[in-house]
Amino acid sequence: MKFYFYTFIIFSIFLITVISCNTTKTKKMDFELTYPETRVSDVTDEYFGIEVLDPYRWLEDDNSEETAEWVKAQNEISFKYLEAIPYREKIKDRLLKLWDYPKVSAPVKKAGLYFYFKNDGLQNQNVLYYKTDLNAEEVELLDPNNFDKEGTVSLSNISISPDGKYLGYAISRAGSDWQEILIKDIESLKDLDDHLKWVKFSSIAWSDNGFYYTKYPEPEKGQELSGVNTNSKIYFHKVGTEQSMDILVYEDSKNPEVGYSAYVTDDKKHLIIYATKSTSGNALYYQNIEKPNSAFIKLIEDFDNDYSVVSSKDNKFYVYTNYQAPMYKMIEIDLNKRDRKFWKDVISETSSVLQTVSYIGERFIANYMVDAHSLIKIFDEQGEFLHDLDNEEIGSISGFSGDEDSDLTFYTFTSFTSPALIYSYDIKNNKSKVYDKAKINFNSEDYITKQIFYRSKDGTKVPMFIVHKKGIVLDGKNPTLLYGYGGFNISLTPSFSISRCVWLEQGGIVAIPNIRGGGEYGEDWHKAGTIMKKQNVFDDFIAAAEYLISNKYTSPQRLAIQGGSNGGLLVGAVTNQRPDLFAVALPAVGVMDMLRYHKFTIGRYWATDYGTSEDSKEMFEYLHKYSPVHNIKSDVEYPAVLVTTGDHDDRVVPAHSFKYISTLQANYKGKNPVLIRIETQAGHGAGKPTKKIIEEIADTYAFTFYNMEFTPVFE
Repeated sequence: MKFYFYTFIIFSIFLITVISCNTTKTKKMDFELTYPETRVSDVTDEYFGIEVLDPYRWLEDDNSEETAEWVKAQNEISFKYLEAIPYREKIKDRLLKLWDYPKVSAPVKKAGLYFYFKNDGLQNQNVLYYKTDLNAEEVELLDPNNFDKEGTVSLSNISISPDGKYLGYAISRAGSDWQEILIKDIESLKDLDDHLKWVKFSSIAWSDNGFYYTKYPEPEKGQELSGVNTNSKIYFHKVGTEQSMDILVYEDSKNPEVGYSAYVTDDKKHLIIYATKSTSGNALYYQNIEKPNSAFIKLIEDFDNDYSVVSSKDNKFYVYTNYQAPMYKMIEIDLNKRDRKFWKDVISETSSVLQTVSYIGERFIANYMVDAHSLIKIFDEQGEFLHDLDNEEIGSISGFSGDEDSDLTFYTFTSFTSPALIYSYDIKNNKSKVYDKAKINFNSEDYITKQIFYRSKDGTKVPMFIVHKKGIVLDGKNPTLLYGYGGFNISLTPSFSISRCVWLEQGGIVAIPNIRGGGEYGEDWHKAGTIMKKQNVFDDFIAAAEYLISNKYTSPQRLAIQGGSNGGLLVGAVTNQRPDLFAVALPAVGVMDMLRYHKFTIGRYWATDYGTSEDSKEMFEYLHKYSPVHNIKSDVEYPAVLVTTGDHDDRVVPAHSFKYISTLQANYKGKNPVLIRIETQAGHGAGKPTKKIIEEIADTYAFTFYNMEFTPVFE
């Protein structure tokens, strides 16, 4: 996420409790768009002797009646505008038709049973099934659509007990990161009485007659969605008991800001605890659970690198890591010789990014990324290369999960224009076979995906995927959607999106650059877009827009930019820096106040990518220079802006978006609409019901087409 430097000089003219209001004549609308009144206060913070006004601090209180009334008023004017767009319902109808096809996930074999999800087309939530074997009748195990009638209670995690007797599952309400864990008897399909609360960022790590999980203290009333989350603890829950009887397994009261998660090795011998202070780097502790009450051993105590246990065998851990390997590798750690000088490379670092490693069927299956697409290589238990996967299609591949002793696994292939294609994979014979192919009302053969490379401001070569209809004319008139992220080592690889089909059908172009801050070229690429190098991310994205315009894919009048979370920050930042390049800006659930992001829920974890305003005067000035909220000017012609967020977002609290749009509405004097669409009973995005997803996409596309002065045509 990103932010600009701005001193808020424009707010010096305001007095405490002054009301701001702005009216604009919108494009082609037959009514004046009058923004709701937003109270301005004189809240001031001081950073290294510099005063910064925060006139909309009151919007950080998500429980106040005043904030609720503000949300209601903003939605009323936004939906009035959106409902006046003539083809809004036609876009929604086309989305419904495209979305309405059966979807199934790749099966995963656990405890001798095959588990998978299905959706008949428009169900709000996917349904969990299992089979005793692949040719047996399927059994519906859990239907999240029955959790509540609105579909806002979602399934957020599942875990099968090693004996196949129990399903542990976590639910989330209204998209919150808070979870509740419940247990179902798989054979009888009956829910047990177990009900665990105040669970967050947790696994369900089974061991014998129970499981390990992560719990936080119950927050103060009114602080559930915005209060800082500290004092993470690992507990053990025995099936059939009350949560109050759970056993505290691990805590560190001297370091309350460290978070913990639990994992039990497949050989059932060790409990692994991952300790984290940020989104990058973790410590790793373990305990021999075959010896009750044995001490935890701190195998890795620093937080300088990433470590993840892939498998455990003969008292050795096989660990995926970027320790002395920015492109990642897998090492062997002998627990009898734990010192780093004894660590051995099993799968060595290469020039391609090693994304994941799975161990199954006595093989290590390594998923590499080459120029942002997948390449799968198979290794034996000693790390000797055997062969590439027998599938040479270019796209994204994921899967290879299941019981370690299985000879059969499944994986999913996807591209920008093709929905999920599921393969079964015979590990010993290296043979893939199509297991399931989705049938959708969209002709993928009519479209093309190409990858180009362009130069950023400092000369860095950056790849970008461009997707469009075959035979498109490059005349600068094509509606184009430029999507970006650029942070937290996250890579944007080819993936299918039903919603983008509507855009492509209208002759639209989708462009996705792999900008710095992501993980497409390893840890060095990630670090090149963090802390005091965050401007590289914005420069890469701006250069992508300039490439599309100079090569006549589109023009500033037909170019929209979109991104969510850290990508919402990206959109907010580049909109401030280069508003002349874009017709429409679509920041979703963005981090818009870079000076205060770390003061909510787990925002402090993002400091390794951003730094904080309290680190140093230099860091404060750098953040202040790009923070979206702090860089909105009153003499600039901004593109049309539609901010989207959820009122229950406790990952990136909605106050970021509230303060951003309030500042924009108060200061922008031009003709373009600057609106916010606030989804109620929704969070950061996970678990959102299909109905709400379709409605939000329809509104976003209607707004975008309308403000590009492009009229979509539907049969």
